[in-house]
Amino acid sequence: MDSRIEEMLAEDSRRRRAFAERRRHGPLRGTDEPGRCLVDTPEPGVPRAYVPATMLADPGYALARGDAGAWARLRCRHDFEYWCLRCVTIKHKTEGADVPFRLNMPQRKVLAVLESDRLAGRPIRAIILKARQWGGSTLVQVYMAWIQSCHRRNWHSLICAHVKDTAAGIRGMYTKLLANYPENLWDGDEKPQFRPYERAQNVREISGRGCRVTIGSSENQEAVRGADYSMAHLSETAFWPSTLTRTPGRFIRAVCGAIALIPYSLIVMESTANGVGNYFHSEWIRCKEGRGDKHAVFVPWYEIEMNRAAVADPAAFAASLDDYETGLWNLGLDLEQICWYRLKSREYPGAEELHAEYPTTDVEAFANTGNGVFAAAAIEALREGCSQLRAETGDVGLGGGGFVPDATGGMSVWRRPQPGFSYIAAVDVGGRSRSSDWSVVVVLRLPEVEGMLPEVVAQWRGHCDHDILARRAAAIAGYYNEALLVVESNTFETAEYGGADSNLFILSRLADSYPNVYRREVFDTLGARTGWRVGFHTNRSTKSMLIATMIEAVREGGYIERCSGACDELATYEQLPNGSYAAKSGYHDDMLMARAIALHVAGGCQCRAERADASPRVSLW
Repeated sequence: MDSRIEEMLAEDSRRRRAFAERRRHGPLRGTDEPGRCLVDTPEPGVPRAYVPATMLADPGYALARGDAGAWARLRCRHDFEYWCLRCVTIKHKTEGADVPFRLNMPQRKVLAVLESDRLAGRPIRAIILKARQWGGSTLVQVYMAWIQSCHRRNWHSLICAHVKDTAAGIRGMYTKLLANYPENLWDGDEKPQFRPYERAQNVREISGRGCRVTIGSSENQEAVRGADYSMAHLSETAFWPSTLTRTPGRFIRAVCGAIALIPYSLIVMESTANGVGNYFHSEWIRCKEGRGDKHAVFVPWYEIEMNRAAVADPAAFAASLDDYETGLWNLGLDLEQICWYRLKSREYPGAEELHAEYPTTDVEAFANTGNGVFAAAAIEALREGCSQLRAETGDVGLGGGGFVPDATGGMSVWRRPQPGFSYIAAVDVGGRSRSSDWSVVVVLRLPEVEGMLPEVVAQWRGHCDHDILARRAAAIAGYYNEALLVVESNTFETAEYGGADSNLFILSRLADSYPNVYRREVFDTLGARTGWRVGFHTNRSTKSMLIATMIEAVREGGYIERCSGACDELATYEQLPNGSYAAKSGYHDDMLMARAIALHVAGGCQCRAERADASPRVSLW
């Protein structure tokens, strides 16, 4: 046998043993982990157990030490996994029988995140990107039931899914839980059960606790607005529909915005991926980068315990691994996991469909982009630069004077201007009102030595009158070593926005007042050059060039991005059936287009210093 295969088989045995050890988990005795203490117990059959340290600090602990019933009730309040085993009955996923609820490894992973907030006295917040079939919804719902059964009275919750039947199914787990709850462990004034609440079809109240549980769907948002919620479980959020009058983002903000930022309040959003550009994808990216209010928790397929298949001939299987499977091996998976993945892949027509349901990485989960122009993996690689520098916020004076830090300013600066560098400031012109497209001024630092990449160093984004925009763009460009100022001129050259004559006057005044403005050649119908015109004109042919430039730059890592919002725009940019390009409905492409213009112009630039002691200038002619 090949020595490499022998080494793989030995390593595979070690990995399988380690996996089996991780699966060994006894909720009755507990585990020796931070936050737990080994103590003697009065519970029959459990002489010693690792219990949460908070239990020992409970005033009732001293009395409970000699009473098995009081001990169990006290431990139920402090030890979620113990409570699940003693009080929760669920339907086994593969056997179909009703069994006590024992958490699997992915569920314990999510529980650790929820408990970190609860024990720290923080509001409980999480967003979960998941593979299929590990009980994520079950875990979240049972955790909410624990809070309502053991910790809080009059603590109302919402279960909302993409369709009402799914939400009803989730609440059905709660119904089973209450129906089978041991009465000797119930901490309520009445028998544990659901009862109707004031004839409301979608609302039930837990007898003896005063806690209401409401179900709803993204299809009928009005039915769940305005209620008094302390907890919200938002399921399969990536599949919530978006229309002109109703979006997941508005609905979630309306519901969750009313949930107080207090201990034991809870918001958990969970879903499998459904491509990029939807609310769930944007919220995942925001929270993953630390810009959101939720812990981002990813559960890949290989953490799910049942995703394994026996390997008949391990040596032959190890020798047959393809490149992707070898990558899984290098990731630390064992051969039984990889064998399961190979068998599962045969159920799907392509890798993208498989990755959406059973992703190995979060980037892979979102890679099924439909008609997306930019590859998800390339966008994620570009995002790495967004966390490396922290932006200053402020603005530049319209009459010059440089950058002034201001927390309310519309300009982000990642690098201030540096002597010896040349810059391009590209302007994508939007509308004046807040409901219109944004105007963007992006500043690109050009490479001065071999091996450097163009880098986004500053950006202004906002709404203002076009004459003010022109002055602001000139001020920003002047601040950056008199950067080449490239203005997208379509808006200025159309009568739709204030009249072509007045807008062309703005361009003319800009050219007269700023010394380094981009001009393009103008030709007549016979192809003869008739002169030069200020600005970059975007039409069908030039836009195709811009997007081609951007596709190459993103794919090859051809520039350094600093703004995560620009990456979000890349993720929501599509090619339409007629071959044209546009942002997905409800999204913007202003930052993308400003970068495309800057990078396209940069590709034709020659950087030179006018004098040895002068700031560098950029020239196209």
